[in-house]
Amino acid sequence: MKHGIQWTSRMQLDDLDFADDLAFLSQTQQQMQENSNSVAAASAAIGLNIHKGKSKVLRCNTACTDPIKIDGDVKTFTYLGSIIDEHGVSDADVKARIGKARAAYLQLRNVWNSKQLSTNTKVKIFNRNVKTVLLYGAQT
Repeated sequence: MKHGIQWTSRMQLDDLDFADDLAFLSQTQQQMQENSNSVAAASAAIGLNIHKGKSKVLRCNTACTDPIKIDGDVKTFTYLGSIIDEHGVSDADVKARIGKARAAYLQLRNVWNSKQLSTNTKVKIFNRNVKTVLLYGAQT
């Protein structure tokens, strides 16, 4: 692939790869279509198929709605556990982490109500079981 986004003054970022996930980064519709075609051809050449039901397009900060020949556009995209929306922000990701932390907290209701555990022990349990869920994937 030869298209991407300017990451720093000296570096261009073309794609993000991890295990079986791939995210293309393109400045234009044409570049995105070329990237998609290139990966599809390279995959087919070695006997791999792209699962079209799992392939999505996320358009960030653009008015262009021309289709990319992949199965559908999405409003959000999850990559390595982080949710990114069509505006390039992660509000949905923060809300999802808060929801998961709340669920972890509620599962430990018996711990919080226990008279046998000290406050210090409860804080340690909170930090290890709730706080870690809340902060997982967060960047500072």
